[in-house]
Amino acid sequence: MKFKLGDFVRFVEEKREGFITRIIDEQTIGVTGEDDFEIPVLASKVTSVHGREAAAAAKAQEAIAEIPPQEFTAKGIYLAAVPEKQVTSVVQFYFINNTSYTLLASFNTEKNQEFKGEFTGIVAPKTSVKVYSAALPDISIWPKFIFQILYHSTQKAEFLDPLVYSERFKAKDFAGSKTTVHVLNQLGWQFQLDAAEVKVDAQKLKESFFKSPEEKKVVEKPAKEIDLHIEKLREDYQFLSSSDIIKTQLERFQKTLDAAIVHQLPSVVFIHGVGNGILRHEIHKVVSKHPQVKTFMDARKEKFGYGATEVFLK
Repeated sequence: MKFKLGDFVRFVEEKREGFITRIIDEQTIGVTGEDDFEIPVLASKVTSVHGREAAAAAKAQEAIAEIPPQEFTAKGIYLAAVPEKQVTSVVQFYFINNTSYTLLASFNTEKNQEFKGEFTGIVAPKTSVKVYSAALPDISIWPKFIFQILYHSTQKAEFLDPLVYSERFKAKDFAGSKTTVHVLNQLGWQFQLDAAEVKVDAQKLKESFFKSPEEKKVVEKPAKEIDLHIEKLREDYQFLSSSDIIKTQLERFQKTLDAAIVHQLPSVVFIHGVGNGILRHEIHKVVSKHPQVKTFMDARKEKFGYGATEVFLK
């Protein structure tokens, strides 16, 4: 089948057009028009409407200006899921290279031990490429995503080992609010592929089990709502740099989350404010992957707006 989710098609035998919102089987697709009704139709009875993606690509190409010399960026590889504007139940996945490296990327999916190559190619610095389409309601049957990435640069840059990233997405990964996606500047969900892994010091962990009761710290039970505004955490906040502020806020967030898990709280609310969205994004990034987090969402919009997140624990 030549069609994929998100393609814009026109019916051959009647005056109707719309977006493909479901791949039913090898011969049949679901097409949703302006009336928001999905119609099952044989793939042979529709034809692609060309020009839309080509025009968008041409416009993007025109927008690419020569990047002036700047500080080399080593981190910043993302997978972003962006909802279709016309059919929000369909998300388009983009591989985003926000680094200064040129990347050779291979993307495969795996389902029931069967692998399928979805994309392979060279991705230039500060660019993106669409690699996959999927229907959000079908997230429970999505395949596993597997990326293999090689780094290349003509500049004097650090030599990095190949990156392998695999993920089987769950509904909770899309429970948080959308953020502005790097490079694309569109709203969506983005997942960093080259984020630093949390390393566990096995020796220190082992030693902690053998500490005497006097040596072990008592973990205080946290409040239901935790205000992470810097003025609530440090009296000398006026003298802190932006990086020190976000570091202090994230340390209090992590400490509180750990305490909430220890005391088996059902949930805890983190008040992070709206601001530039960095703190909110970092919190959502941590809880979306945390094994002890059931889900999370904006907390009491009537009180906090988008300035607080409630984290529900297992």
